[in-house]
Amino acid sequence: MIRAKLWFRCAGAFNPVTPVVWRPAVIGWKAREKQIDFAIERAFNGEELISRMKGWVTADVKMVIKIVKRHGYLKMLDEQDLVVETETEEDFENLKNDLTDSLQDHVDLERV
Repeated sequence: MIRAKLWFRCAGAFNPVTPVVWRPAVIGWKAREKQIDFAIERAFNGEELISRMKGWVTADVKMVIKIVKRHGYLKMLDEQDLVVETETEEDFENLKNDLTDSLQDHVDLERV
């Protein structure tokens, strides 16, 4: 298995950036008739995190997800760091080539 960090081009600063989860999402409820103090704390999965990058990065995030799914998996390490996993070296090279062909320098992979 090969793991790589996924780097995007920041839409504002044009620097390479990768999303990091600082805190899990906290989801709660508002009730109409009484106060409910339930809350769920849940981390994003890789696809959810990339989807939330729309507008903040120069790449088409839906296209990134589609390309990665053809060759590997989006994973969160320790519920914080986004990585791409591929089964083989060939899958990794094909993913890298597809990202470059489709998105030029808007997305890059760095082995970890």
